[in-house]
Amino acid sequence: MSSAAAVRKPKEKMDKVTRKYKDDLLKELENPREAAEYLNAAIQEGNQEIFLMALRDVATAKGIKNLEKQSSLNRENMYRMLSNEGNPNLSSLSTILDNLGLKSAIEIKEVLPSHTI
Repeated sequence: MSSAAAVRKPKEKMDKVTRKYKDDLLKELENPREAAEYLNAAIQEGNQEIFLMALRDVATAKGIKNLEKQSSLNRENMYRMLSNEGNPNLSSLSTILDNLGLKSAIEIKEVLPSHTI
C-alpha cells in the first residue's frame, strides 16, 4: 500500500465519523429543548465564535431556507451573520431565535458565599 493510500484511509474514515456526528447532532437539534441546551452551553463559553457556530448548527437543523421565509432576513445576510466573523445585532438575533421557537433570557449569576475565618 502506498503511503498516500495509507494516509487517505484514516482520513476517509474520520470524514465518515465526522459526518455521522454532524448528522446525529443536527437531528438532535431539531428538538427545541436540545437546541436551547446546546445554545446555552455555547453562550456560557463566553466566546462569540462558539455561540455563532452553535446558532448556525441549530439554524441548519431547522432549515435556513425556512428561517429565511419566516423572518425578514434574507439568506445572504443570515449566512453572513452566522459566519465565524458574524456580529449579529440584538434585533437580528432575536428574530432568528424567535423563528427557531426560542428566546433569549438573562439569569442571575450564582455567587458562592465568601468563606470567612
